[in-house]
Parts: sequence; structure tokens; C-alpha cells
Amino acid sequence: MKKRTDFLVIGSGIAGLTFALKAAKFGKVSVVTKAHLNDSNTKYAQGGIAAVFSEPDNFEKHISDTIIAGGGCCNEDVVRMVVEEAPERINDLIDLGVSFDRKEDGTYDLAKEGGHTEHRILHHKDRTGQAIQDTLVQRVRKDPNIEIFENHFAIEILTQHHLGEVVKKNYPGIKCYGAYVADLVNQKVITFLSKVTVMASGGLGHVYLTTTNPEIATGDGIAMVYRAKGTIENLEFIQFHPTSLFDPNIRPSFLITEALRGYGAILKNMSGEQFMRRYDSRGSLAPRDIVARAIDNEMKIWGDDHLWLDCTHLEAEALKDHFPNVYEHCLARGIDITKDMIPIVPAAHYSCGGIKVDTDGQSTIDRLYALGEVSSTGLHGANRLASNSLIEAAVYSHRAAIHAEERIGKLTFEEKIPDWDYKGTTHLEEMVLITQSLREVQFIMNNYVGIVRSDLRLERAMVRLEILYNETESLYKRSLISKKLCELRNIINVGYIIIKSARNRKESIGLHYSIDYPKRAISEF
Repeated sequence: MKKRTDFLVIGSGIAGLTFALKAAKFGKVSVVTKAHLNDSNTKYAQGGIAAVFSEPDNFEKHISDTIIAGGGCCNEDVVRMVVEEAPERINDLIDLGVSFDRKEDGTYDLAKEGGHTEHRILHHKDRTGQAIQDTLVQRVRKDPNIEIFENHFAIEILTQHHLGEVVKKNYPGIKCYGAYVADLVNQKVITFLSKVTVMASGGLGHVYLTTTNPEIATGDGIAMVYRAKGTIENLEFIQFHPTSLFDPNIRPSFLITEALRGYGAILKNMSGEQFMRRYDSRGSLAPRDIVARAIDNEMKIWGDDHLWLDCTHLEAEALKDHFPNVYEHCLARGIDITKDMIPIVPAAHYSCGGIKVDTDGQSTIDRLYALGEVSSTGLHGANRLASNSLIEAAVYSHRAAIHAEERIGKLTFEEKIPDWDYKGTTHLEEMVLITQSLREVQFIMNNYVGIVRSDLRLERAMVRLEILYNETESLYKRSLISKKLCELRNIINVGYIIIKSARNRKESIGLHYSIDYPKRAISEF
């Protein structure tokens, strides 16, 4: 079965839906999402969206903060582009109906987070991502040029490989013609032919055992593009959010927004010491990589399962007003943040690398754009500055839509792409084969490829992952398509790339820290 669409968008977070709304002015858009339209990492972004909106802040300060947080590995031209275009893109969101908190005088109530030298975080209480997501979903559902495919899982993107050509790495002129998409309700695979394909499938948090990401974040887009021989870069830089709520029985981990530390909350170890000053002069407001490693170190030194985030010295009513989501969620777990310290632990949160793209969001595969967390733009470098992710998605989605509109009239469908081949496949033997392998991968990644790494840990991870890869590929080839099996396959692919990237970087910088190479290789930069 074939479907034809001008723009195929895989994913339904801020990146995918923003692109869809803008591209719908130029052609037919199909949005494919493996769950519901409002299920995305965007919805869980509590802190806010960064942009320069008032003095004494300015573009140069935001650019400098981003590059410093990124360990000097950012592409400065990209940083400048995103920072300077940010206010206009936020105005686009406001025009769509997103409301950001304002003071009594009507000016924006700008917050400050770790790594920022000024107050420049626009927010909607502590539910900023949800406010953006809800608005975009409402708009997309009303747009007559956008067709929505919920509970549809993208399996593979279509290239010359599906025309019988042998496509290897560095193959000249790889083109994307759409994707094979599994209809999870009707148990069939649709051949989506598109003139332009947008990969906006989000993050990869569930490669790890502990993550703030929703269950949908299984690295699908990165894995698909990797298998199609597109370029993936900087995947060793996995950001662990320093403060997720410690509860080993709940997945995903509930994120305690960094804005809470910006508001005055203090990190403490189990003895009550404000330990962060021993690691960084900025204390609890140091960048995320420094804070996460400090917490990890404190936990290992004392053998503790968690540390504390203390808000009890802050004015109670104001605290509840600014952070209702955190307050209500913690209260439901028996923690009153106005009276009780919050037990916290780092959790996999964000990937700073991904599918390599240019300043228009184009990947190394022609006709394929990658937007949002799935992409590697050069903005984040070795460590993402807090609240830069949502604005990156907004800026790049706008640029990609403009660039794609300029091309769409010259592109055609590749009608020779065959439909999905169901031959030789049977029903999955036992679901335990998938669930056990998934848990093994997550334990391997958490224990060996986490906040602190070593050559020995990475070698052990690679050896164990290769066994799981071979088992899973064998299972995939003889089984009918299922969402869980495809996700496991993608998670293993992404885990492999993370390990390979980490092994290749013989230095410690940003989010990648190795006890074998504790210093940065200055001579390389």
C-alpha cells in the first residue's frame, strides 16, 4: 500500500509540528507519530525557552554562555544564528497562542538557569513544554493541509538501497524518497512516498536505564538514518540531568527543573553539606555536566543512592506558585517541597549529538531534514546550555520549511520503490526475548557508558552489546514487525554509536568524561 505526500514529518514535538504548520502553506503534509500527537519530549520540558528579550542581556552574552557551556566545541556561526533569530521565533509561538508568564507591569517574567549569566528564560510556570505542545497540537489538528497518522511507527527511510543499489557509507548522492511506516492498529506496513522527509523523532533516553524521557524516546530517527548511511556525529555527548526525582520504582524519572536551582534551591549531600562549591565557584548553578559529575562523585564516595535538593528555605506560597507541577508531583509521592528536601539523582536527559545537519536542517542525505533533538546542528557542542533546545527546534524548523518550500516544486515521487516485503516472517515467539534484551542493553549503558567512563568499561559494553545485536537482528529477520522489536533494534544501534563515539574521543570534555583521559586534548583545537 502506497501513500504520497509532499512533506512527510516523522515525529510530533515542537520541531515536527512547527515545521508541519509552516510547510502546510506550500503543500500536503503527513505527520507520523508512533503514539499520540501530544506524546513527545517537548511536553516534558519544564524549565523554559531561552532568548534575549531585555537589558542588560544581549546577544553576545547569550552566545558566550552557550559556547562556554559547550566546552568550546560549538559552531560559533550556528550559535550566533540561533541566538539572533530566537526572539522572532518566540514571537511566532506567541502568535500561535502560546502564553509566557509576565510580571504585573506586562514585561516577561524571565528566569535564570545554570550556565546563564542573565535572566533570559521565558516560561509558562513549570509547564513550558506542555504549553507549547498543546498549542501546536491544536493548530495542527485544525489545518486542512495536514494529515495526522497516530500509532504509526516509521521503520526505515527509503533510499536507492530500496531500488536495488548497494548503498555504503560515503555513497555519493544518497536520496530519501520517504519511509516504510507500520500501522500499529491494523498491523500493516505503508509505503510513504514523499518529496521531502523530515526526521523529528526526538531523543534516545531509553537507551539508558534511568531517564527523564518518556517511553517513546528510543533513538528511532538516529538509528534509521545511521542504517541508511547518513552521517551521525557527537553522540558521546549525552546530557544527564543532575536532578531527577529519586524513585527506583517509577519510569521515566520525574525531572526536577533546573529553574528551581535558579530560583534558589540548593544541592546538599546526605550529611547536609552544600557540596557544590567544592567543585565549582558557581555552586548549584554550575552547568549541567559539572553538577551531574559532582553528584555522581558524591554518591560514589559515600555509597548513597541519592542526594538532596533543598527548597525549604524559600517562601512557601511563591515556591508553589512558580513550580506547581513539581510541587504537586512531589506531594503525590509524600514530599512537601516547602518542608521536605527532595531526593534527587542524575538521569539521562538529552543528546547533544545526532544526525548531522547544515544551517537549513538538511542532513547528508538529500531530501532528508533532521530537526530537534534528533539532529546535531553544532549549537550545543559538548554540553547543552539549559533551555536552548526548544529554541533550537523553533529556529531550525522555520529555516527548514523555507528551504524545503524553495525545492518542493522541482521534486517528484520515486514510484519504483517496492512495497514492504512480508515474506519469510512469522509471529514473534516470546515477548520475553525483547524485554530481557532491552533491560540488558539499558543496564550495560547505565553501568559502562554513563556519566563517568573508561576504556575498560567501554570495551566491556561493546562486547556485550555485540551479542545482543546479533541475537536481535536474527529475531528481526524471522519475525513480523512489532513496535517493541523495532525499538529494541534501534536502541542497540544507538548504543553502539554512543560507545563507538566515546571510544574515539581520547579526552574529557563537556558531557564526555573518561578516567583514562581526564584532560582535554588542547592540541586538537
